Amino acid sequence: MLPHMSRALGLIVRGGGVATRAMIDAAPNLRVIGRSGVGYDSVDIGAATARGIPVVYVPGMGARAVAEAGVTLILALAKNLFWWDRQTRTGHWQARFHSQPGDVAGSVIGIVGLGNIGVTLAELLAPFHARLLAYDPLVPAEKASPLGVELTTFEHLLENSDFVSLHAPLTAQTRGMISRRALERMKKGAYLINLARGGLIESLDVLYEFLQKGKLAGVALDVFEPEPPDHRHPIFAEPNVIVSPHALGMTVGTMRDIFASMASDMAAVLDGRKPRFVVNPEALSTSKE
Repeated sequence: MLPHMSRALGLIVRGGGVATRAMIDAAPNLRVIGRSGVGYDSVDIGAATARGIPVVYVPGMGARAVAEAGVTLILALAKNLFWWDRQTRTGHWQARFHSQPGDVAGSVIGIVGLGNIGVTLAELLAPFHARLLAYDPLVPAEKASPLGVELTTFEHLLENSDFVSLHAPLTAQTRGMISRRALERMKKGAYLINLARGGLIESLDVLYEFLQKGKLAGVALDVFEPEPPDHRHPIFAEPNVIVSPHALGMTVGTMRDIFASMASDMAAVLDGRKPRFVVNPEALSTSKE
């Protein structure tokens, strides 16, 4: 990769790709970096800014798709959908008399992170007659109130939620926030959904431990750390675990909008115009013309 960077004017970072300091330093002509996602922890922002290289990204573009995935996973866990599917496929028709699906109506759903995705998830959940809690230290109460969402502490959310859905960015403060201690605080029989970043969870080991204890009734994971995860981990054999390969936000419409927005902003930088979405706006004043 590094030998090819010498002539690059622009660099696109998508999926599991990265833009390290070494890559940036190896590209003397680099003028813009495009990140095809809302998260940009895979880009060395400090190195880019020091060189006056704007990093454009696409906040909010995939919010609807990820929020729809959140509703899907909450419903699938509540209804034990994948377990019923396996029972029916294997001829266990009588299983219908030995287990019951759960309800979303009347439940408490905790949303960790009330950004674009968290807000959209709250809007989509409104018709389900569930009580909505949210934890986000950066969000004022007046933003949550019109959504019918009660802002609360992280501890109160964990202790009272039947479903905890993670939509926070991965930062030094949020890394490992779903720790053994946090899981101990959760309601017995609660469900955990992670559509944000794998690093928000301490490890798959602690999730597996709390599934085995029965403290967690089920888990749905679209993200992992590292990616891909070790598929031999025992959590992947659990019948009440739903997993997907960091793919649920990559719908046809979302990917079209993401790449159109990123390409437009990269072109704007190269043309000397101001991009719509830039991580490090301070780099615009020092970027090359």
